[in-house]
Amino acid sequence: MKKLVLVLLLLPLMGHSQSVSGTFSPSSDFTYAFLYKATPEGADYVNRGKLDSLGYFEIALDESVSPGIYKIVYAIPPEENNFDFIYDGKESVNFNFSRDNGVEFKSSDENKLWNSYLKSMEMVNRTISNYYSKGVRDEEGFKGIFKTLKDTQEGYEKLADDKMVSSFIIANRPYIPKAYEDVSTYSINLKEHFLNQINFNDYLLQSSSFLVDRINAYVFNMVQNPNDETLKKHVDEVAEAIGSGADEIKTILLEVLWQRFVSQDNHTLANYLADSYLLDLANETGRIVLAETLISYKNTSVGTLAPDFEISSTESTTTLHNLEGSEYYLLVFWSSGCGHCLNELPKVNALVSNMSNIRVVAFGLEDNPMDWTEEIKKYPGFTHTIGLGKWDNPTVKTYGIAATPMYFLLSKDKIIMSKPYAFEDLEVLINNLK
Repeated sequence: MKKLVLVLLLLPLMGHSQSVSGTFSPSSDFTYAFLYKATPEGADYVNRGKLDSLGYFEIALDESVSPGIYKIVYAIPPEENNFDFIYDGKESVNFNFSRDNGVEFKSSDENKLWNSYLKSMEMVNRTISNYYSKGVRDEEGFKGIFKTLKDTQEGYEKLADDKMVSSFIIANRPYIPKAYEDVSTYSINLKEHFLNQINFNDYLLQSSSFLVDRINAYVFNMVQNPNDETLKKHVDEVAEAIGSGADEIKTILLEVLWQRFVSQDNHTLANYLADSYLLDLANETGRIVLAETLISYKNTSVGTLAPDFEISSTESTTTLHNLEGSEYYLLVFWSSGCGHCLNELPKVNALVSNMSNIRVVAFGLEDNPMDWTEEIKKYPGFTHTIGLGKWDNPTVKTYGIAATPMYFLLSKDKIIMSKPYAFEDLEVLINNLK
């Protein structure tokens, strides 16, 4: 009887003996593997595994680790050094990873099937590309290639039946012509079909990188060197494909596109996306910080009139817009408690000291005026004003200041000409004004 009880006690434990493990190479390039549970909003930390001298790690998965999409983060920055995988709650996951070859799953039917599917589809797509590159109309060859594509897709859909990976294989279902199409017609239809099979309400897709990769590919890669009008059209088509009734994921995905335009300094497209879709979505979904960020970005985009604010001193009170007599204005947001600012302000002072056509307006973000009052004595040539409340100061919020120092170069009419990120960028910009 005691042996039977022991076996019964062991069975539940054996049911939760899964793990995620892997080998990173070269091992000297990696230290830890961090495991996260992915969600549409982000990722929740689960555990970490320290790599041994051979680059191997293992993390045990107990019953609290539910099925879903997970991420392995292996380096900094985490948003650039990670990959997704499926955990079904039944199988352990094991892989090999290298920077050159990416991830190869050695165990876990879900992940091995997805990798096999992607490789198979890549081979068929390469065959299609080779067919069209010949420039010869061969209808029998055309039928054969696309029959292979159809058979491959249907075969993997059957293999994925009742598996979590089915969501991804169906969402990736390709366009298959019913009759011969030349390359131009095929390209048009391929683009029109690209988002058709995606269920944007699918939680697994929302939690993975699939949707982000898909919309980025559609907006930026469907047309070579797209102009702004093409990009606007693509943004509209993505918004339409996501549809209504999926406001949370629509907000997340369109914010990804907005961030991409911001990183490219494409103010026109970033503001178009915000005005047409994202600002309303941010308000509807209660994303207050996002809404404020969108507004402040628009207020301070290159080519717009810099928001006005009061400039007070013991001698007089004026505003930014009322300043006169200079060809350019350099607006500097800084703080007396900011080490970077105290390091860079003397450099700014030296940079403009022999330039009569530029005036520095220094806006201090302060909790109290004491240290600021002493610090500004070092820069009598600057026009100083203080913003009490620091990060909560209304002007600071209007300009979207998230770090100090921050620079804005303005024309004589207070139009924003440039927003140099670092002092080195500012130095190049100012030297070009001489």
